[in-house]
Amino acid sequence: MTTSSRTESSPAATAFTGEQGEAHRDSRTEHVDLLIIGAGLSGIGAAVTLGERFPDRSMAILEARAGMGGTWDLFRYPGVRSDSDMLTLGYSFRPWREASALASGPDILGYIRDTARERGVDRLIRYGHRAVGADFDSGTGRWTVTVERDGRTTTMTAGFLYVCAGYYRYDAGYTPEFPGAADFAGRIVHPQQWPEDLDTDGRHVVVIGSGATAVTLVPALAKLGAHVTMLQRTPTWIFSLPSKDRTAVKLRRRLPTPVVEPVLRWRNVLIQMASYQLSRRRPEVMKKQLLTAVTRKLPQGYDVNTHFLPPYNPWDQRLCAVPDGDLFRTIRDGKAEVVTDGIDRFTADGIRLTSGRTLPADVIVTATGLRLQLLGGMTLRVDGQTVDPAQRLTYQGAMLDGVPNLALAIGYTNASWTLKIDLVNRFLVRVLSRMQRRRADVVVPVAPPVPAASRRPLLDLNSGYINRSVDVLPRQGPTAPWRINQNYLLDLAMFRWGRIAGRGLRFSRSPGVPRRPDAPPAARSGSANAASSETVVA
Repeated sequence: MTTSSRTESSPAATAFTGEQGEAHRDSRTEHVDLLIIGAGLSGIGAAVTLGERFPDRSMAILEARAGMGGTWDLFRYPGVRSDSDMLTLGYSFRPWREASALASGPDILGYIRDTARERGVDRLIRYGHRAVGADFDSGTGRWTVTVERDGRTTTMTAGFLYVCAGYYRYDAGYTPEFPGAADFAGRIVHPQQWPEDLDTDGRHVVVIGSGATAVTLVPALAKLGAHVTMLQRTPTWIFSLPSKDRTAVKLRRRLPTPVVEPVLRWRNVLIQMASYQLSRRRPEVMKKQLLTAVTRKLPQGYDVNTHFLPPYNPWDQRLCAVPDGDLFRTIRDGKAEVVTDGIDRFTADGIRLTSGRTLPADVIVTATGLRLQLLGGMTLRVDGQTVDPAQRLTYQGAMLDGVPNLALAIGYTNASWTLKIDLVNRFLVRVLSRMQRRRADVVVPVAPPVPAASRRPLLDLNSGYINRSVDVLPRQGPTAPWRINQNYLLDLAMFRWGRIAGRGLRFSRSPGVPRRPDAPPAARSGSANAASSETVVA
């Protein structure tokens, strides 16, 4: 992998073709073949996969923050951990080898950093570089990316742009407007901006929320000596998962790594898929199983139906995993209370509920969700026209209709995030290899006409943070490749072995990039579009 980039003082290779093109920018503009936005779990995995497949192409990773790790470097609240098993959240090319099934945030961060260092992609990262805009020029087949760094604005060009920045805002979480919040005499904290100096020992802490963050915080704060109340408007489906994978430990002792790791990964993939399919096809059966399991872990006579029976089916919203039932044990031991009620207003010393009860509080934690944001907040333009992602369809959930040389890393909602990202990375290897073979420097998804009524939200969960941002995210169409499966087996077949030809991708050459004399002519299919001198629909 080429780690150095190029400046445009002389002809430079175009994106992933190895051909010579004319210089289109001044000598101060840096160019890379592949630019990755974000140095989190997705960005590091992408850099390893693409860098090892295309070692002769220049690459850079822009990271807006001061360290790598993305989510796992940002979240610092007590007890932060994964809510997916690590055998599938870990990279396929570097399996998670620890005994823990649900790893702590610091352990995951260490895993990401170790992977980046071992594979040599850590030296590609440019910290404190925030990409704020990207403009694609069909005449040159390149993106010009506007970057903010140390209070200055610079630009660089890239042949292909891969945005691995997730889909939520890092600078601010979501907190509703609570009446009386200004009257509260204590501290109000959002988990996304957890203060290092916050001492909760011996204090009354109310955690507002019932999702993955809330069920993680409650037992963790109780261990720190807090008197904790989890205040929820509606319950969430919660299940217990062993903190250590004993089967994995035993098999690793007896079988070689190349054999056991794929077996363990596939075991967990199939368990996840079976759980999801049962929830969708037989929701009443899944409800009964989940509720029975929770009832067994709580004291006899506990009002399970009020506090742990949601008014929706499993996987209408994401299920929450708790390691070794720690949340239920904390409740059983009397160290935490769950209250299901509405909020009337904050008072000076707590929260008054709609039922009239007042919860005393020294600290209020608003575990109330995320603010969604696509593309890391970048503004996209193609040939001077601003792109509104919400008006675009996604191609296999990885590219945007009508936007050239751009990919997105968006993981599963019903399984581990990395499972999907790994497939997208391998799919991009196929696409970029095809560009190389066809001597093309532009690839763009071209969607057929899809009526508005047939366009569906990108994410198929009914969670509050998704419903609040439905107009921010792109859409999916009614049929493949414009529809997202949320099914690993179907996606595996489509991403890794499915036909690229005839499925809506258009490969072309930019007018400003001449063909080498020894390059074979590309086959034509259909008429050329305005953005290219040759077009190949493939």
